Amino acid sequence: MRTFDSTLRGGLIALAFLSTAACEEGQDLQLPADSDLAGLYGDGPAVSLNGNVVDIEVAQPTDQLVRGGAVWAKVGPFIYLFSPQTQQLFDSYSGIGGVRVTTRDGAGRMVAQAMLPRGALNSLTWPKAINLVGKARLEGTSRPSYILDLIEYGEETAEYEYSSRYVKD
Repeated sequence: MRTFDSTLRGGLIALAFLSTAACEEGQDLQLPADSDLAGLYGDGPAVSLNGNVVDIEVAQPTDQLVRGGAVWAKVGPFIYLFSPQTQQLFDSYSGIGGVRVTTRDGAGRMVAQAMLPRGALNSLTWPKAINLVGKARLEGTSRPSYILDLIEYGEETAEYEYSSRYVKD
């Protein structure tokens, strides 16, 4: 009986140790301070922390929405979501659960929103995402297929929502 008691006691001690270690691991999760987020995406976007989600709000120029229609409405969030800055946030702060980008029109209405959960991209897929953004930003006006490629990738990778005002089903 003594062997059973000591085995049970040893198991309980090991379980208590593992539980404590798991709790301590959760305490090591780090979130950025407001000062870490300020200016990360440039002067225009407003960046804040909402729980463990980094929120980025971007004003999308009306002329883009008029000229580019649904395509430009859709691509807006993905330009910021798949950026080196977003990758840096995930790499630097283990407590971030996701990054959400909301684009708004001149009246402050939501145009589109996309959220990238932690782990949706990895060391192999981040370069592809960043490359797609680069092509869309540099050559998207002359080659709209680059913008469409980015939208397709974004819709496959992130959670997204579009305003029915700008994107018809």
